[in-house]
Amino acid sequence: MGLDRPLVIATRNQGKILEFKSLLKDFDIEIKSLDDFGPLPEIEEDGQTFEDNAVKKARFTARILGLPALADDSGLVVKALGGLPGVYSARYAGDHADDAANNRKLLEAMKGIRNREASFVCVIAIAVPRGPALIYEGTCDGLIAEEMRGNNGFGYDPLFYYPPLGKTFAEMSAEDKNRVSHRGKAMAELRQEFDKVLIWLHQRLEEEPF
Repeated sequence: MGLDRPLVIATRNQGKILEFKSLLKDFDIEIKSLDDFGPLPEIEEDGQTFEDNAVKKARFTARILGLPALADDSGLVVKALGGLPGVYSARYAGDHADDAANNRKLLEAMKGIRNREASFVCVIAIAVPRGPALIYEGTCDGLIAEEMRGNNGFGYDPLFYYPPLGKTFAEMSAEDKNRVSHRGKAMAELRQEFDKVLIWLHQRLEEEPF
């Protein structure tokens, strides 16, 4: 079953757009991103959880554009830090911090701490202009390394050590990372159910004016 309206990926992050387009390439649906539209209001990601932020982004985009929208929110949860950086992962070291600054702050916070358990979490939400959202979640458990290792990936990848492969995310190929990562797992779950998602979207959109 196809869809007579495009699905908008609510991001301008080229890496994410390519990942989602690749994931959904076998389905009869047109994929657009925020880059395909003019300037849009900024979405304030002020939710208390990843799910709050993903749903807010998806619903806001769907309502503004009058099209079904998909958004994701993800981050790093460190046990010894009470769940931080969590929803603040992208701005842990400040609103305009880069990946290196965030990693340095995390290393500093973890200095001398023996329990280095951590999880990457990703929540994907799909929403229609009026009404509910579908939620998909993926989690990957690992440890915070004592130092940054590897040059691939982004964010906290150089510090996130994944014991089953004996590497940080930044030391893995993109293929290996996508197979085990939080976003990879959430995407796999979404892909598995995407036929049902299309039916759900079809039914919901029939109830809404185009």
